[in-house]
Amino acid sequence: MRLHLTTRVAAVATAVAIAACGTVRATATATATLGAKVATATATATATLGAKVATATATATATPGAKAGTQARAARSTSDGDWTQFGYNAQRSDVGPANTGITAANVSQLTARTVELPGTVDSSPIQVHDLRIGGRSRDVIVVTTTYGRTLALDAETGATLWQYTPPGIGSYQGSPQITTATPIVDPNRRYVYAASPDGIIHKLSLLTGRQVLSGGWPVTVTFDPAHEKIASALNISGNDLVVVTGGYIGDIPPYDGHVVLINRSSGRITHVWNSICSDRHGLIHADSCPYATAVGDNAIWGRSGAVIEPGTGRILVSTGNGAFNGSTNWGDSVLELSPTLKLLHNWTPTDEVDLDDHDLDLGSTSPALLGVVDGYNLAVQGGKAGVLSLLNLNRLDGTTGGPSARLGGELQDIATPGGSEVLTTPAVWHKGGRTWLFVGDDTSTAGYLLGTSKGRPRLSVAWEQSTPGTSPILAGGLLYVYNPDGGLVIRRPTTGQALATLPAASGHWNSPIVIGGRIVLPEGNANDHQTSGTLLIYHLPGR
Repeated sequence: MRLHLTTRVAAVATAVAIAACGTVRATATATATLGAKVATATATATATLGAKVATATATATATPGAKAGTQARAARSTSDGDWTQFGYNAQRSDVGPANTGITAANVSQLTARTVELPGTVDSSPIQVHDLRIGGRSRDVIVVTTTYGRTLALDAETGATLWQYTPPGIGSYQGSPQITTATPIVDPNRRYVYAASPDGIIHKLSLLTGRQVLSGGWPVTVTFDPAHEKIASALNISGNDLVVVTGGYIGDIPPYDGHVVLINRSSGRITHVWNSICSDRHGLIHADSCPYATAVGDNAIWGRSGAVIEPGTGRILVSTGNGAFNGSTNWGDSVLELSPTLKLLHNWTPTDEVDLDDHDLDLGSTSPALLGVVDGYNLAVQGGKAGVLSLLNLNRLDGTTGGPSARLGGELQDIATPGGSEVLTTPAVWHKGGRTWLFVGDDTSTAGYLLGTSKGRPRLSVAWEQSTPGTSPILAGGLLYVYNPDGGLVIRRPTTGQALATLPAASGHWNSPIVIGGRIVLPEGNANDHQTSGTLLIYHLPGR
C-alpha cells in the first residue's frame, strides 16, 4: 500500500507511565512534522519500581487548521453504514446517506491512501461496516477486478483481508475477456456475490472469501462467455440475484442480452428472459436464434444493469443495437419485466432503425427512476444519441397496452450534457419538494430539474459544467463526479459550483462511493487489460 498525503502540520504525542502509587513516573513526548503532509507522532514511556513495570503509548495525528481535539471528535461523530451495491440501492438512485461526515467546510481536510490492487477495478466499490475479521471490528471495502479477483480491504488502512481468485483465471487473464460488474452484498451480510469473465457468478463468504460450493453455486449464466460479457452491476430482487449480459467492445457476434434470476439460497436459476428469441425461457446459444444478426444482438450493458422498481419489484432494463420486431426481438428498447421476468411493456424510440444502423445504442445506460409526479410514474432513458427521453412507466409507449411494435410515446426529449453519448448512470435526488437529475458524459456534467409545463412533467437544465463525468454520486448533500480524464470533482448539487478537485488518475467507467468520512474510488481502464491497479481512499482525519 502506498500513502499519498497533501497537507502541512505537526503532531505531538505525550505518554505518561506510573509504576506504582505515583512514586515513579516517566513521560515521553514526540513531535512529527512531515512537510506538506498530515503528521503522526507516537510516544512510549516506561516506568520501573522494583518488580513493577508500567508502559504507556500515545499516538496523535494533526491536520492543518484543526484545533486541539477537533479531529478526534470529528472521527468519533462521523456516521457510518453500509453501501452494499452499485448506485446505493436496488433502484440505482446513486444517492447515498444524508450524513457522510464530509461537508463543504471540511473537504480541505481530506487526504488519500493509495492501495495497490492485483488488477483494475473498472466499476464501483462497495462497503460493509463493523464486520469482525481478524479478531476485531472493521469497515470492509469489497471490489472485483476485471479478471474476476474479488478482494476485501480494510477501509481504515487499505490492507487486504482476503482475496478470492477464480480457478479459471489463467485462461483469460491479460486478454479482452473481462468483467466490469460491481459485486453485491447479500442482505444477511454473510455473503457477497461477484462475477468472473468466464460467465460464472460466485457466492463468497464476506468474512473469509471462501466460495460456497453447495446447491447450484457457483452459477453459469452464459453458454458463450467469450462473446457474452457480464458488464453491468449485479442486483438483488426479493430472494433472487439479478444478472444481465451484453457483448464485448466491437459488438462481435453472436451474443444475446439476457436477464437471469438466481435463487440466492439454492443457487438455482429460476427465470431467464432473452432479448432475442424472447419466447424461449432459458439460457440459449445466441447463434441458435434465427433472428441473431451479424452485428450484435441487443446487449444489456448499462452500468446499472437491471433497475428494480420500489414497491412492485418490477424490473427495468434497456437494450443496445440489434433486432427488433415487437414480438420476440427487442433491440434499442426499454423493457419493463415482472418480478418473474414476464415482459409487461416496452418503449422503443421512433428512430430505432437509425440507432441500430449507426451504432447509437439506447442501452448504453439504464433507466433512471424519478418517482411519481401528478400521476405520472416517471423514468429517464439516455443513450449514445445524445438525448434524454422522459418516460411514463404507466404508459411506456403512450398506451396502457402490453408489449408491441408501437414506436415512440415519450413525454419529452431533451439534450444530454454537451449533446454527448451517455455511458453512465444518472443520479436522482429528491430535496425540498424538488426532483433533481444529475448526468455525466464524455464532455460535460449537468443538473436537471423536474417541473411541469401545461400540466405535463418536463425536465429543464439548471446548470451545466464542461467537465466530463462518470456516474455521479450524491451523498451528504454534496455531488461527487469522477472525471475519467483524471480528478474527482466535488460540487454543490444545486449550482454545480466546484468545491474541490481531488487528484486521481484517469479511468473509464469507475465511480466512487462516499460513506463514513471516506470516499472510495478505483482508477484505471478495463480495456487496457492490466493485471495491476489502484484504489484511492480519501478520508477525514481519524478515518
